[in-house]
Amino acid sequence: MFSQPMIYLDNAATSFPKPAECLRRALDLYLTCGASPGRGGYDRAVEAEAMVQAVRDKIAGLFGAARGARVCFAANATDALNTLILGLLETGDHVVTTRLEHNSVLRPLNHLQQSLGIGVEHVPFNKSGFVEPDRIDACLRPETRVVIVNHASNVLGTVQPVAAIGAICKARGIPLVVDASQSAGCIPILMEQWGITGLAFTGHKSLLGPTGTGGLVLAPDLDLAPSRFGGSGVDSMNPFQPDEYPFRLEAGTSNLLGILGLGESIDFVAAHMERFREEERRLTARLVEGLRAVPSGRIHLFAADAIGRHLPVVTCRVDGIASSDVGAILDGDFEIAVRTGLHCAPLVHADLGTAPSGAVRFSLGPFTTEADIDAAIRAMAAIAG
Repeated sequence: MFSQPMIYLDNAATSFPKPAECLRRALDLYLTCGASPGRGGYDRAVEAEAMVQAVRDKIAGLFGAARGARVCFAANATDALNTLILGLLETGDHVVTTRLEHNSVLRPLNHLQQSLGIGVEHVPFNKSGFVEPDRIDACLRPETRVVIVNHASNVLGTVQPVAAIGAICKARGIPLVVDASQSAGCIPILMEQWGITGLAFTGHKSLLGPTGTGGLVLAPDLDLAPSRFGGSGVDSMNPFQPDEYPFRLEAGTSNLLGILGLGESIDFVAAHMERFREEERRLTARLVEGLRAVPSGRIHLFAADAIGRHLPVVTCRVDGIASSDVGAILDGDFEIAVRTGLHCAPLVHADLGTAPSGAVRFSLGPFTTEADIDAAIRAMAAIAG
C-alpha cells in the first residue's frame, strides 16, 4: 500500500518509524497473557496487573519522580491534561500559563474560564522563544492555584527553564504542572529535582511508543478530583469513584497492549537517549544552516539560534507562498512529510505574525539521516527559488 519511499520529518506530531522489536515483544506478551489487569484474582489477571505496574515504575524512574509518585495512564497527553486541569481547578482559582501552550492546555482553561470564571494569565515568550521565569513570578497571586508550562514548544522547539520556574513555584507553595509532550524521551526530565508537581506525557512521540498511550505523573501531595467514572476493579460497592490511585483517575479497562508497547519503547529510548539527542542536535544545526544559506533569502526561520536549548524542531515560512502550499509541494514533488499550519498552538503563531495561515515545521527523529536533511534543504531551495 505504501510502496513509495518517504522522508519523514513530522516526528513532533508522532514519531516514525517505531522500533519494530519493541512492538513485537509487546504483542508477544499481550498474546501470551490475554487477561485484563486488575479485573480478577486468577493468575493471568494478576500477572497482567504486575506488567502494568512495572511500566508505571519505569515511567516514574524515567522522569525522576519522587518516591510515592502516582502514575496514571491516559489515552494521550491531551487526555491527561484535561484530567489534571478539570480535576484541580475550582471557581475563583487563578492559573498562570504561557503563550507557548498547545490547545490541550488552552482549550480546557478556556472552558473553565467560561464555565467557572477562573482567571488565566498567559506569559509571553521572548524573541528567542523562551519564557523568562521572572515574568511568571510577576504574575503569581494569592489565589494562583497552579502554574502550567509547556516544557518544549511544538512550534519553536525551545526548551523552557523549568528548573528555575520550579524553584519560584516551590518558594511560593504553588504546584507546577509541565506538559512534556515534546520533551519526554528526547531530553532528560527530573521531576523531583526541578520541583515539578505534575507532568503530562504522551507515548507516541519521542518515547517511540504506540499511539493511544500517555498519562500523568503526580507528586504524592497533589490530589485531583476524578472527571470520569466507572469500573475500577476495586471497591465495587462504592457508589462513587474510589479515592485510591490510580483507580481514582483510571475508569474502565486499560489499554494493555499499548501500555506494554510503551514499556518496551521506554527501555529502548532510555538506552539510546543521549546518542539520539546528540545526532538530532547535529542534524538540526545542519538543517538550520542549510535553510539560512538558500540564495533567494525568502526562507525565514523562527527562534532557531540557541540549538543547544532546542528540540529537533525547525519552523519557517517562505515569502510569498502559503505554508500549506509549501507542504503540498514537499509531499507531492519531493516525498517529504512535514507539518504546516498552526500546529494546535494559535497563540504562538499570533505572536510570530504567522496566523492565520501558520508556518512550515520540520521535526527530526532518531531515525532521521543526513541524506534526509540534505534532501529537505534542496527541496526548500527549489521551492523558494
